[in-house]
Amino acid sequence: MVTNHELSTNNSSGEEPFTTVLQEVESREGELHLRFYVAYDQEFALPAMAIRELMSVPLDRITPIPNTSPLLLGTLNLRGRVIWVTDLGQFLGKPSAINIERSEIPVIALEDQGTMVGLAVDTIVGMEWLDVEKVQMLTNVADSVAPFLRGEWLLDKQTHQRLRLLDPKAILRSERWVA
Repeated sequence: MVTNHELSTNNSSGEEPFTTVLQEVESREGELHLRFYVAYDQEFALPAMAIRELMSVPLDRITPIPNTSPLLLGTLNLRGRVIWVTDLGQFLGKPSAINIERSEIPVIALEDQGTMVGLAVDTIVGMEWLDVEKVQMLTNVADSVAPFLRGEWLLDKQTHQRLRLLDPKAILRSERWVA
């Protein structure tokens, strides 16, 4: 077994080997969020702490369930656990369904108090540190989306590009699941 002392003796700078990495993580401003699109012009973010897993799922792994809500694409076996997969765009009120004319769909698995749901999205942008203190009040938001938003960031004043922050608990606890 290698101890921390043994690791530090091999470091020629005399600094603890993981100190630099920890300093980089600690110096980040804000909180870590996942950015993604549900449509080409609708960008959203979710707090990383609410995300259980990110997947790129082949369509044949999502089992359609007949006579269920049109919001649901079907179920997915995630290491022995069956989770429901929904079209997040339709859940938020987008009139058209997610593009299934591709080999795989990005799915974000959210979990809260033992409830897990997969959110199918169009494109995942990536993880980014965002300052939650700069979240602003919502503007021009459809009534179908408003209950699931915490606020938004103004990314570009000239183009009015906005990044909307979703509330994962509001999504998981929504009445729309029983409709």
